[in-house]
Amino acid sequence: MCGIAGVVRFDGDASDLEVERQLRTLDHRGPDSWGVHRDGCAAIGQNRLRIIDLVTGDPPIATPDGSIGVAFNGEIYNYAALREELLAEGHHLRTQGDTEVIAHLSERSEAADVATRLDGMFAYGVWDARRRRLVLARDRFGKKPLYYWQGPRSVVFGSEIKAVLAHPDVSADLDVDVIPAYLRFGYVPTPRTFFTGIRSVPPASVLIVEPDARSVRIEPYWSLPAPGTLTSVSFDEAAALVREKLAASVRKRLVADVPLGAFLSGGVDSAAVVALMAEASSAPVRTFTIGFRDPAFDERATAARVAAHVGAEHTELVVEPQAIELIERLVHHFDQPFGDSSAIPMWYLAELTSAHVTVALSGDGGDELFAGYERFRAGMVAARLGPLAPAVSVVTRRLPARGRLAALRRFGARLHRPLPDAYLDWVGYTPADDAGALAGADGFGLAHHQAVWEAASGGDTLDRLLRLNAATYLLDDLLPKADRTSMAHALEVRAPMLDVDLAMLTFTLPSSYKATSRGRKVVLRAAVRDLVPDEVLHLPKKGFGVPLDRWFREDLATYVDHMLGPAASTRRHLRGDVLDRILAEHRRGRVDRGHVIWALLTLEVFLRARGW
Repeated sequence: MCGIAGVVRFDGDASDLEVERQLRTLDHRGPDSWGVHRDGCAAIGQNRLRIIDLVTGDPPIATPDGSIGVAFNGEIYNYAALREELLAEGHHLRTQGDTEVIAHLSERSEAADVATRLDGMFAYGVWDARRRRLVLARDRFGKKPLYYWQGPRSVVFGSEIKAVLAHPDVSADLDVDVIPAYLRFGYVPTPRTFFTGIRSVPPASVLIVEPDARSVRIEPYWSLPAPGTLTSVSFDEAAALVREKLAASVRKRLVADVPLGAFLSGGVDSAAVVALMAEASSAPVRTFTIGFRDPAFDERATAARVAAHVGAEHTELVVEPQAIELIERLVHHFDQPFGDSSAIPMWYLAELTSAHVTVALSGDGGDELFAGYERFRAGMVAARLGPLAPAVSVVTRRLPARGRLAALRRFGARLHRPLPDAYLDWVGYTPADDAGALAGADGFGLAHHQAVWEAASGGDTLDRLLRLNAATYLLDDLLPKADRTSMAHALEVRAPMLDVDLAMLTFTLPSSYKATSRGRKVVLRAAVRDLVPDEVLHLPKKGFGVPLDRWFREDLATYVDHMLGPAASTRRHLRGDVLDRILAEHRRGRVDRGHVIWALLTLEVFLRARGW
């Protein structure tokens, strides 16, 4: 894993020094080495975390004649086969790693074709002196981040927003229009950010900069297959195919020249990955787990059961309420507010794991591919209710707002709204009414959400929800959370469940193989039933959450009052009376506002740090 940065100038030569300044902000992503490739108007650089080819793979990486230079972040799992292909064609490669493969592929292929050939997670910049162009590319799901800024004199890019801001051409200006969207989603939907003019390169896309023409364009190179087209495969055959693809995905992610381990929760996804790792490894797998004193959020016992089942060498850590002290460090590494509080345990899990290994496999993506979230079944139920939905909504709104029936109330209270609006209410961090009262109308987030939903037309309800989730929550919440918390500790995280071949299979399977009214992840559970203990296979999903409700009413109540009180920076952008009402409701225990308060806290820390 690495950090990349660079600049292309429209009206003069680029400097090594301006890119070195960017790279210094990314030392945590690649502490082992760094280098800059410069050619006239372009300079691109890379910080390196050594994973494969420890001896010859340090940057800068270029073709022998220096005409093509590459700055690369990620892992290419099919690089060895591509390397052999290039050698057979007469290319001279001086390294044993994957970065140089991209350089030589770029000699003979168009920008989109190069990205299409790569199997892995990646973000890279290629400067081609012969074609006089910069190519920025991002992997299919957007596992690796890539940001850019386009100005009148240059285009600047980086793995993180801080690297873009470090360039002297770029100014840090708050985009106030994204605040309503952030409150609803807990993140700013791609491609926008909290900074005016700084954008995220879309996943499965290449961005091409031609400085002589002052041209910048984006070309997609991949999309999910049409839904439900693999109807000739029986359920048992599908389970066998899933097992085959998942096992292959795990095996190719075990290639590394450094110590390797795995995140392990109490869920079937990480348990299956660890079990397949154990099958493919000659030595015991190293596994790592985070837990809490609160049993409602603690999965240590289940994780330990799985570790014992596969003979893993297991390590665990308990997260205490003082973890809230992490908030400033989290905002620093995310570069903007982030509403998902599970970044707290993810941070500590990455910190714990990085003390023992350099690469970790995770179960991320299992819920996205196999319909593991309860909200998917809720959407299916809502679609079946049809005209009865409003009546059910009236009844469920009378249920208690706290306790065991709160989730049913949350589901039913939004049934009067059509999909995907109801779905957003289920997954959003701030209820629609509160978000609107706090910050006013959402100018672009809701339109983006609706556009993604419309683009997924053609499948049944579950297929559309899976595609919506992949283009929103997976892209802008789950993957950034894993990337920022792991790379803050120079730890590479690989996600076998998000393998392209596996995804191409699962997205074409009938939706009934993934979720029904009786269960979720049905084909995945069938595929790994002999690998995972029965009690793990059928456990209800807990999620990777933290006990915010209790923390903010008890242990951390004083902190919340201090940060969000009368002097809060958020009050310059939000309605103070609405903020006071939300805090009071949570303090009295009437309603659990923990997720809303966390989103507001990260916004407050961000605004204070920037003086906004």
